[in-house]
Amino acid sequence: MNETRRALVIGATGGVGGEVASALLRHGWKVQALARDVARARRSGPEGAERVAGDAMREADIVAAARGASVVFHGANPPGYRNWRGLAIPMLRHAIAAAESAGARLIYPGNVYVYGPDAGEVVSEDSPQHPRTRKGQIRVEMEAMLHAAATRGLRTLVVRAGDFFGPHAPSSWVSAVLLRGGAALRKVVTPERPGVGHAWAYLPDLAETVALLADMEASLPSEERLNFGGHYLHGRGMAEAVQRISGGTLPIRPFNWLAVYLGAPFVTFLREVIEMRYLWQNSLRLDNARLVARLGHEPHTPLDVAVRISRDALRASVASTSRA
Repeated sequence: MNETRRALVIGATGGVGGEVASALLRHGWKVQALARDVARARRSGPEGAERVAGDAMREADIVAAARGASVVFHGANPPGYRNWRGLAIPMLRHAIAAAESAGARLIYPGNVYVYGPDAGEVVSEDSPQHPRTRKGQIRVEMEAMLHAAATRGLRTLVVRAGDFFGPHAPSSWVSAVLLRGGAALRKVVTPERPGVGHAWAYLPDLAETVALLADMEASLPSEERLNFGGHYLHGRGMAEAVQRISGGTLPIRPFNWLAVYLGAPFVTFLREVIEMRYLWQNSLRLDNARLVARLGHEPHTPLDVAVRISRDALRASVASTSRA
């Protein structure tokens, strides 16, 4: 194996980080996965990755783990929307320092939180970023940190995607709400306003895209931003996919937002969910023309296949937990 093809994945026990680590391994990269609990990471992280003890909140840990890497993927996120400013910004700052120290390219998974109404329904990499939410403003600040580092000479890549779902994304809307965590379904509950278009990103496809871009890292511009198109679905498109793979007869019902509002004064997570409700009320599609021009195609699993794989993985996890 070419020793220059070494990657550090921060957040490899999470949904996006784990999928990216697996994709890089398939592409022949030597992957080091940062983990606070190495024993736990060996049980839950991708097979074939070397576990490296460290905490994303400690800069020295990240800098040491990144030595020899030519790519650093920053996939760590504060769990449950909690304390983004206090956790997400320091973790990114440490990842930037590590990538700068190693002379590596830093790859960052962007999202659609950075856009406000002025961005329009179809957004490109150059669309204005004027979010109206607190988390969107923090995300803009984080991307500004990446740009500032790029002006100092750091090679950066932002791959922006929509709402995550997949076989290893248990807290996603698809897994937790539409598929009810793998439980038996009597109905399909969907959160969007009727007719609104929503951008979805199947994590294995997104991870394959990141791996393809990592393979061609040396030929990319020093500062690059690319949109991952994923599945753009209007109205009840995702709910209808769940309905189809479940036999086609389950009723589709609107999500009970009233219960979220009633619980929000007492539950921080619910307040955060309400702040992001606008993504279910306004259409937003990611224009992936630049990505397709770069790669020649975008990895794309058919929707029903992707939803079925996600459901089956949830059910297997539930069955495994029951046996334990």
